[in-house]
Amino acid sequence: MQLGLDFSLVEELVAGVDEVGRGPLCGAVVTAAVILDPQRPILGLNDSKKLSEARRDHLFDEIREKALAWCIARAEVEEIDRLNILHATMLAMQRAVEGLSVTPKLALIDGNRCPKLAVPSAPVVKGDSRVPAIAAASILAKVSRDREMRELDLQYPGYGIAGHKGYPTAEHLAALQRLGPTPIHRRSFAPVRALLES
Repeated sequence: MQLGLDFSLVEELVAGVDEVGRGPLCGAVVTAAVILDPQRPILGLNDSKKLSEARRDHLFDEIREKALAWCIARAEVEEIDRLNILHATMLAMQRAVEGLSVTPKLALIDGNRCPKLAVPSAPVVKGDSRVPAIAAASILAKVSRDREMRELDLQYPGYGIAGHKGYPTAEHLAALQRLGPTPIHRRSFAPVRALLES
């Protein structure tokens, strides 16, 4: 299929894929897939965790503007509880790759395993600090999820979600004890499950 792309770019059609939100007790797991454009370099790409929030926000816009293709996808809390976090993450990664407007020749997945994809794929351990397209995906996923958690904080006040982003901090665990789980809490995760069973 002719994509209308400069054919010299075809070698470059590599999608980087990453996820954010496997560890939190609440909220969706968010993934992204990005195919960078070698003609439009983006400076300063790095593992999203190593960048300041302001830098991530700036890069979030630049990646969406300059990339050949990008897609942000997710698996919801119900899917995480039904499938388990690993399978839900793989499903969300699959959705991100399938949602790209350009079909990659190869998908490089951050971590040590790959979702089932219609295109060739390879895992890259610590990929977000080694592969620019994976770093770009990590930034899209993290900024997107962090913004969502700030909105959920307004919907479910008292849990401190905007601060800890759903991770099991002392503050979050204390709020769970005090206020009980919300509809956005993952019922299959031990601290939430224990509260529901008690």
